[in-house]
Amino acid sequence: MQTFEYTSIEDMDPSVADGFRIVYDREVPFELRVQDGADGPQHVGTLEAIKVKVLVLGDGALPQGVRVELSSEADLFFHYMHVVDEGAFAAMQEQQRLTLDFADYPAVLIRMLNQCIREPHSHLAVYVMQHELDARLDFIQNMEYKFIELLSLHFTRSPEDVVQHQITYRYNAMKSRLALMQARLQDVNNLVKLKNPSLLLQLQKTSGFGSPLGSGSPLR
Repeated sequence: MQTFEYTSIEDMDPSVADGFRIVYDREVPFELRVQDGADGPQHVGTLEAIKVKVLVLGDGALPQGVRVELSSEADLFFHYMHVVDEGAFAAMQEQQRLTLDFADYPAVLIRMLNQCIREPHSHLAVYVMQHELDARLDFIQNMEYKFIELLSLHFTRSPEDVVQHQITYRYNAMKSRLALMQARLQDVNNLVKLKNPSLLLQLQKTSGFGSPLGSGSPLR
């Protein structure tokens, strides 16, 4: 069996090529909206599962930078980034009157994202695309009688070369995972064939394939 390590697949991720490390990687329900201009009306959005990566540069206790990357399985060319260092976060802190420190920023982001997954009716992630290059992610809490904006993140569309590298990585990672599963399936097929050929025939009939566990080769 040819062995593929998931860690080696993750090492190919261009997101970590510049020294950042991934501390969060999950799909989160986002309400996607389009806004006409900075102060224009927002069009009714659609609910989509957006893949969110939170990355940290440097020591986790005292990060040098934080980056959030957004991508979508529905649109390979959808890729946005939010990047802040301590100086940019200080501006955010003053503008939004935040009480958290920069060191706590990644943990707070992760907690809010998880709340949007666990409690989608009370914790909302609203992603507002203002034009082709800029977007804003608003974390909103539904208090039943009032919607409260907890945190707002500015995003920019990733450059074309970054998008291409991400698409190439996702394609190669999928190929590697498929090869891993096919190799594992062949191992199981060979073991069942050796230990219990009649069970293999029964599995073939149950699965609807004429070849061993769907491997594509006839039983010998």
